[in-house]
Amino acid sequence: MDQKITITMSENLKPKPADESSLGFGRIFTDHMFVMDYAEDKGWYDPRIEPYSPISIDPSSMILHYGQAIFEGMKAYRTTDGSVVLFRPIENMRRINVSNNRMVIPQIDPEYMVKCVKALVELEKDWVPSSTGTSLYIRPFIFATDTFLGVRPSKTYKFMVILSPSGPYYPQGLDPVKIYVEQEYVRAVVGGTGFAKTPGNYAASLASQAKAYESGYVQVLWLDGVERKYIEEVGSMNVFFVIDGKLVTPSLDGSTLPGITRKTVIELARSWGIDVEERRISIDEVFTKALDGRVSEVFGSGTAAVISPVGELFWNNKKVIFNDNKIGNLSQKLYSTITGIQYGLIPDEFNWIEKVV
Repeated sequence: MDQKITITMSENLKPKPADESSLGFGRIFTDHMFVMDYAEDKGWYDPRIEPYSPISIDPSSMILHYGQAIFEGMKAYRTTDGSVVLFRPIENMRRINVSNNRMVIPQIDPEYMVKCVKALVELEKDWVPSSTGTSLYIRPFIFATDTFLGVRPSKTYKFMVILSPSGPYYPQGLDPVKIYVEQEYVRAVVGGTGFAKTPGNYAASLASQAKAYESGYVQVLWLDGVERKYIEEVGSMNVFFVIDGKLVTPSLDGSTLPGITRKTVIELARSWGIDVEERRISIDEVFTKALDGRVSEVFGSGTAAVISPVGELFWNNKKVIFNDNKIGNLSQKLYSTITGIQYGLIPDEFNWIEKVV
């Protein structure tokens, strides 16, 4: 697949944000977006970049009724020499096809998708901020467009990419966050859609997220949906524990998102000679070992936050504090290394960076 991308320029360009310190996350959008359509008799067709604008869909569009959709999250970075780069974009595009397969959405060539994202980012390069911790957030997504109320996979789809200049995901930066362990609701089960990046997974998390906020916590730690005791992930992030000097993270058993940053953390840790265990880990094990002083660090990993240290867990009316509620050495080293590679501050020894312009 190597169709030519047509470009229609906006006649009404928006002013760029003057104060990059107040960008926030996902609130401001650039002048243009990428769009491509799918039909059974054509495959994916008509790739185009056009002015950012509202989309019109029929009230009977299947996405509105059955939620057949997927999305991704990635970033473009302004490096120290002024270049604009992407971080491991092919991994995101391969994961799109994993999500597509689960949601019965047609596959798209990953390398072509990277090409499309690069074309859009290059056009919007002036929107990429340069302040510390800022980036251009990239949101590819696909949704069903058939006008039909029967329950079946759609036969038509729309693939879009929008861009948003953003500041740090957590305004408090690398200060450790407080996490609430969910015991009433579950996010996903093996055999479900937990490993796919599909909107329904996030809709299912909102009740718990609201409850956590009301209780003074920033995120929710999810337990498995069967035994309600094995740790899965934290909100929109994968989770890691440093136990007895080893880096431990829940294994990918089909109900947890295979994070790109998770993969990066594991590869970096192993390259530094750190033992990494991907296995089932219970919340009881974490609390028991934490109270014995054997859990030195806890942190989340994800595209938006990169590394998010965890200072406190609340579970079963019990609270445990990690590392005196301070960022740990490994968390700091991982954050500094990953962001250092992304912003061109240190050499990219793993060939993870792809230059756009």
